[in-house]
Amino acid sequence: METILLGTGLALGAYVFIYYNFFRGPRCHNARSLKGKTVVITGGNTGIGKATAVDLARRGARIILACRSKERTESAVYDIRKESGNQQVLFMKLDLGSLASVRSFAETFLKSEPRLDILINNAGIIADGVTEDGFNMMFGVNHLGHFLLTHLLLGHLKRSTPSRILILTSDSYRSGKIDFGAVRVPSKGVKQNIQAYCNSKLANTLFTRELATRLQGTDVTCYAVHPGPVYTDVFRHVKPWLLKVFARAFCRLFFRDCENGAQTSIHCTVQEGIEPFSGRYFANCQVNEVQSHARDDAVAKKLWEVSEALVGLTE
Repeated sequence: METILLGTGLALGAYVFIYYNFFRGPRCHNARSLKGKTVVITGGNTGIGKATAVDLARRGARIILACRSKERTESAVYDIRKESGNQQVLFMKLDLGSLASVRSFAETFLKSEPRLDILINNAGIIADGVTEDGFNMMFGVNHLGHFLLTHLLLGHLKRSTPSRILILTSDSYRSGKIDFGAVRVPSKGVKQNIQAYCNSKLANTLFTRELATRLQGTDVTCYAVHPGPVYTDVFRHVKPWLLKVFARAFCRLFFRDCENGAQTSIHCTVQEGIEPFSGRYFANCQVNEVQSHARDDAVAKKLWEVSEALVGLTE
């Protein structure tokens, strides 16, 4: 019995040591105030987005949670106001799987809000099927919805300089590829869903790179943010259910919680002096180099042009 207890104690000790030294990741220690600043966070009602919203609300920012579910987001608004003591936390409806909803959100926001200092394209999904507009669900939500949203809000960002755009990506971009012939092909099954997610994260990374090129000289900067391995609600649409159960159990043990996962987003929002790294990829609160296929300027430019056509921004 003593041997079992000793072994269990050593195993738990090893787990705690490994988690806090290797899994948890660094924290942002910048205490910068954001009073007078307006922040839009997509998917800010849960997970990394909500944790980011709590931190930025504590800094005094006006926070707009751009989310699909009114019920869940109003509950999150209550939580964030209570935790931060900041009453300037609001809900505006946005469904990134609907280009019409993206346009409606932008119209409402531009009419009601005089400025936009920080846009955090945080929302992400792992799900099969297609969007309302017939695009692969993950390409449509994770990339195209944010692409259109960013374009529609750029005017406000340029009038509120210096301003920033954060685009949450993932280390899974490494396994991604850009297949322009598959943007309307729904993914089915575990393997295809994982590949489609990786593809969408590569699109996020390339989008950030091309966006930075087009924003040169505007005093609007942008950053691709990898939060690290984080246990979030992104797995809620995973099928079959047994895989979902396994994924949640594994991630709860070995992945970061949402507060720790939000640290690089917070860093890229408040850290002074990172403007020269616009368009770059940040992880663990510092700039990182990406693999060559995520630095392909020709593909990034073509992705931009194809995305413009897909969302109706070209004549």
